Amino acid sequence: MEVKKRFVVVGAGSIGKRHARLLNERDDIDVEIVEPNPGALETALEEVGDVRTYSSFDEMLKTKPEMVLIATPHTLHCEQTVAALESGADVLCEKPMSDSLDDAKKMKAAADRTGKVLDIGFSQHFNPPMKRLKQIIDDGTLGKVMHLHARIGTYYTLMCSKSRYQAEHEGALIFDYAHQPDSFFWMLGVAPKRVYAAAMQAGNLKLSANPNIVSMICEYEAPLIATIHLNYVQYPQRAEYEAVGDKASVIADLCNGKIRIYKIGSDEIIEEQVSPERDNLYRAEHQAFTDAVDGKREPETSAAAGIVSTAICQAVLDSWKSGQPVDVRV
Repeated sequence: MEVKKRFVVVGAGSIGKRHARLLNERDDIDVEIVEPNPGALETALEEVGDVRTYSSFDEMLKTKPEMVLIATPHTLHCEQTVAALESGADVLCEKPMSDSLDDAKKMKAAADRTGKVLDIGFSQHFNPPMKRLKQIIDDGTLGKVMHLHARIGTYYTLMCSKSRYQAEHEGALIFDYAHQPDSFFWMLGVAPKRVYAAAMQAGNLKLSANPNIVSMICEYEAPLIATIHLNYVQYPQRAEYEAVGDKASVIADLCNGKIRIYKIGSDEIIEEQVSPERDNLYRAEHQAFTDAVDGKREPETSAAAGIVSTAICQAVLDSWKSGQPVDVRV
């Protein structure tokens, strides 16, 4: 009989609870949870089932688990990831890698030093509409890509947050949605050279963050500009990507899975339905991570790749504060 591997989920908030529930479906995994908040832990166990639990991260590490999933607020990612790697565990760290570029580099150094797997959890790589969008770019349908745009508006994220850390940590919106800078890097393979960002905190809302609206422009060495709009205001939420080339353009609506391709000089609109199922994104992410641990593939988002999105987010934060364009320094 195959011995199950211990996989500890650290943090039982909205995303941690989902990870634990889905991992507990697997026959090859023994799921455990670290959560110091008794109320949050009780709520998680109602969904996950009867699994081993800890109130202390340090006490958990003493038990030497094989794998650790970090699903805590951004400010804890570096410290907990480094400690888990040094304890001998392979680590899947939820995005963003960190809320500090210096800390992200410390995480990479720890992975290099220990030889353990460090994978950054950008689950959108496994989202069918996003995979289709990348395929359309890769296969040349759009021709030379000149512009990328992402628009995310979601008050719902604040509603789902258990710890409500967004109200306390300046720039949380920027790092919460590191998905968008990462996705552009994943699709194109190049990072922007410079960013400019405008942001603000506005509106009479029960839940908020500083800022709660951000718009950014990313400039590249090649003739390419990307724009990203993020807000913690809209309800219901919106999540759209657009890519514009010299042959065609494409719009992907992640909320309903619709893909629309518009070819230059043609009135025809090519429509596709690529419906996502959110739990399956995380199932695929978990499988990719465990395959990397078993040496069957490279991590989906390595520490080196994770640093790129962190560097972009850091530049966005610095640009907002300074009111000036900021170079992206990976």
